[in-house]
Amino acid sequence: MKNDEKNIKVKINGVGEKNYPVGTTYAEIAKDIQEKGKQYMAVIANEKLRELTKKLEDESHLTFIDIMEPIGNRIYQRSLSFVFIRACMEIFSGCQVSVEHSISKGLYCEINYKREIIQDDIHRIEERMKEIIDENVPFKKQRVPVDEAKEIFREYQQLGKVNLLKYREKPYVNLYQCGWLKNYFYGYMVPSSGYIKEFKLQYLEPGIVLQFPVPGYDGKVPPFEKQAKLFKIFRESEKWGEILGVDYVASLNDLVVSGNESKFIRIAEALHEKKVANIADEVSKDIEHKKVILIAGPSSSGKTTFAQRLSIHLEVNGLRPVSISLDNYFVNREKTPLDEYGEYNFEALEAIDIEGFNEDLRRILQGEEVRLPTFNFHTGKREYRGNTIKIDKDQPILLEGIHCLNDELTKEIPPTMKFKIYISALTQLNIDEHNRIPTTDLRLIRRIVRDNKFRSNDVETTLNLWKNVRLGEDQNIFPYQEQADVMFNSALFYELGVLKKYIEPLLRQVESDSRYLPEAKRLLKFLSYFVVIQDEDNIPKTSILREFIGGSTLS
Repeated sequence: MKNDEKNIKVKINGVGEKNYPVGTTYAEIAKDIQEKGKQYMAVIANEKLRELTKKLEDESHLTFIDIMEPIGNRIYQRSLSFVFIRACMEIFSGCQVSVEHSISKGLYCEINYKREIIQDDIHRIEERMKEIIDENVPFKKQRVPVDEAKEIFREYQQLGKVNLLKYREKPYVNLYQCGWLKNYFYGYMVPSSGYIKEFKLQYLEPGIVLQFPVPGYDGKVPPFEKQAKLFKIFRESEKWGEILGVDYVASLNDLVVSGNESKFIRIAEALHEKKVANIADEVSKDIEHKKVILIAGPSSSGKTTFAQRLSIHLEVNGLRPVSISLDNYFVNREKTPLDEYGEYNFEALEAIDIEGFNEDLRRILQGEEVRLPTFNFHTGKREYRGNTIKIDKDQPILLEGIHCLNDELTKEIPPTMKFKIYISALTQLNIDEHNRIPTTDLRLIRRIVRDNKFRSNDVETTLNLWKNVRLGEDQNIFPYQEQADVMFNSALFYELGVLKKYIEPLLRQVESDSRYLPEAKRLLKFLSYFVVIQDEDNIPKTSILREFIGGSTLS
């Protein structure tokens, strides 16, 4: 259909058809159709993610992205980070700001300055940020040659960005400018600083947590929770990155290009092995009391491989661990709770026969011989096939599952008998000073690769499941992580260089009309920063990475 010279017909998801003049910005359309309580950060126009500053050129099908959606929330975080970085650089002349990792539903940042940042500095930064936001400064996007961008970042002493641009395949790079400051971010921004409606700063020595609205809090910033154990693991991982000389992606790429990645892989794996051994030692110290070892973590953390490696190290310590599968304690299908869509919710705690499981576990710990059930997934019922268990004093029980840190699962077992382990892939490596690698992205990439290799799922199938997987984690895992006795970081410094060659062909298979195309493109852009690690001979057959790429001897 040929368009009217003045107006273009657009179909807006949730609104219907409307007409707008050629050249109308998506920001103007967003303002026109804005619903109460919504904050639009971007738009998907004909299956392509677009910034709100872009203009309408042809007939389009539009879906506006709210701040509470993952894409919109990332754009908000990115834009807020830019304002924070600029405010810090203006207050602390010559400082270097680094965005490190997520903590307490916010971003942990550090300011490298000639003196330590203290609590009293928070108010000054916050006030300057509010001034920049009130000025409604545009985020101007400009394309510049790579060499020019390198000079800009050399002037700012942001050497992580300078080194990253060595591996830039295109001869140009898109920079954003907010006032006097130019910066590079992988991903889109809001049109101007005035879009930043809510934020808070929280002092967390030696840095600052940048907080922003997240789902579930009515567009407000959630209360701050000091996740001391999680924070300690992040700090420990970052220190190891500094010791190994790999803080940003370019450092890893340098190792690969120079052919020196083999030793680095062996060191990273040795660090994992040492950590597992240390946890086994800690369990063994109090095995007379701590008889139940509970392992939990979000999807694609490597729980299965970790549990098997821990079991081996416990055997080295003279113990004979036994495992009990929680899957065999599912309630019969007709008693399985339903989710909001009327589907069976196997991840709900109520999907497990808590009473029966606790009765069996209590009797096992008392030294009795107990018949164990087997769940028949075809009939949806538990059966008894003659499997029994009876443990001796040197046999701790290993339990692995999403609810294992929730005391309700083992409510009849005294806390003194439990040893809780939280495992997650907490990325230590960042792209550069201001572009972090979210732990969620690493886990998603792992899962896409594993689901395709072992379950014959395409990318779209995994992405379709991912939203509910994340929701289940938020409900059943993350609220209990600080209750763990120890935490294990399953991320490997080098793994994205290996995973890249597995996932890129899968992401490129996503069709141009797929609703998952923007996410596939985002991941492809993210992975473009990495140089591929081709040689896998140095990856041990017991590595957690083998759980996803294959070749494990622990399966």
